[in-house]
Amino acid sequence: MLHPVILSGGSGSRLWPLSRQNLPKQFLALIGDHSLFQETVLRANALSAAQPPVTVCSEDHRFMVGEQLQAIAVASGGILLEPVARNTAPAIALAALHLAGTDADATMLVLPADHLIEDVASFRTAVDAAASLAEQGWLVTFGIQPDYAEVGYGYIARGAALSESGYRVSRFVEKPDLATAQGYVDDGSYAWNSGMFLFKAQRYLDELQRHAPAIFSAANAAFASAQSDLDFIRVDKEAFAASPNDSIDYAVMEHTDRAAMVPVSCGWSDIGSWSSLWSVAERDADGNRHEGDVISIDTRNSLVRASERRMIATIGVEDLIIVDTPDATLVARKDRVQDVKLIVDRLKAAGRQEHLFHRKVYRPWGNYDAIDAGDRFQVKRIVVKPGGVLSLQKHQQRAEHWIVVSGVAEVTCDDKVFDLHENQSTYIPLGSVHRLRNRGAEPLELIEVQSGRYLGEDDIVRLEDVYGRS
Repeated sequence: MLHPVILSGGSGSRLWPLSRQNLPKQFLALIGDHSLFQETVLRANALSAAQPPVTVCSEDHRFMVGEQLQAIAVASGGILLEPVARNTAPAIALAALHLAGTDADATMLVLPADHLIEDVASFRTAVDAAASLAEQGWLVTFGIQPDYAEVGYGYIARGAALSESGYRVSRFVEKPDLATAQGYVDDGSYAWNSGMFLFKAQRYLDELQRHAPAIFSAANAAFASAQSDLDFIRVDKEAFAASPNDSIDYAVMEHTDRAAMVPVSCGWSDIGSWSSLWSVAERDADGNRHEGDVISIDTRNSLVRASERRMIATIGVEDLIIVDTPDATLVARKDRVQDVKLIVDRLKAAGRQEHLFHRKVYRPWGNYDAIDAGDRFQVKRIVVKPGGVLSLQKHQQRAEHWIVVSGVAEVTCDDKVFDLHENQSTYIPLGSVHRLRNRGAEPLELIEVQSGRYLGEDDIVRLEDVYGRS
């Protein structure tokens, strides 16, 4: 049996302002109707003998993972929550422990959640070849046949042949300079390091214990205390935090004598920048990729992405990336988009929020959009999905007014429970215990006006919560 393991812990800061910490790129539909996470799951789910996928993600993204799996009707093989951010070696260890506990012969196909693969048939062929090597005890990585000299990827040097399509790994190479990368491409025996792997779960744990015992011990201790919470598996935070923050390459693959590589050319991209997204996207005759309400005159080789409620117009420009969101707009030359992370660093240093949250914030019950704010007031558009219910809560520093735009709201305010219909409103005094619920079959939409001396999201005291957040 093949167990896909989806690694979904990245923040995707190089695709700011669209990708943010609370909604990173793997959960965005960048090409097509599905998110990159959903495309990864569907691609893995179609493989021969594939079992329901195991996902490793941060606690903040757990409901997003569950909802996106539900939206594509794929059952979950377990959603493991990383209590603190760690690199791929400890994340994969959690999944291996989860699988090895129920299937001693489990084979893991480890896939980052944010990669694009256009040639699915070639990918399937490579997986079959890797599975054959894994049965012989090899830890297999997938090497992407390079199309050009890329300095943003690590490289894998091919060694002696192990099978018709598999090779020993001679060595792993960190991201090179341009001249070195060109030499690798000209040599023909180097491949891009894709970050995808296939091996037996127990073999990985054995190699991890041998070459990175501190990671093994931390992951093992964290998983030994794991608890189920709704659809999620929570591991011990203190034990997991003790793990070194190392990648699987550094912790295991560079040290084991059982590292193998299957080369593959499958239209792969890690969508690591706006320029890489432009390069894989469908473009018009002038080389432009337009999304949303865009008017371009004498514009070439550019990606222009407009937000929902605003038009973008360009005249006489080329090789630009223009990405608009309701609260931030990026304009950059295509050859400078790797520096987008510098903007994120400045936002962090300034204590701002635009790298963390969009104006529209998604919650397990629906979403809210902060449409206006000023001194001592804030206005939000709230949408509660059918069956959704906010936590029973109170605020210490703000009062709220609710106006129903559509649907029916069940309101709890202290000892009163009542319905609000379209065009009706109510007042939630400061300190009142309150809750909002949508018992209907249609989304509930309302406008919330907050007033008070402090309006931050941390002024919420949750007393009860069906999503386990209290």
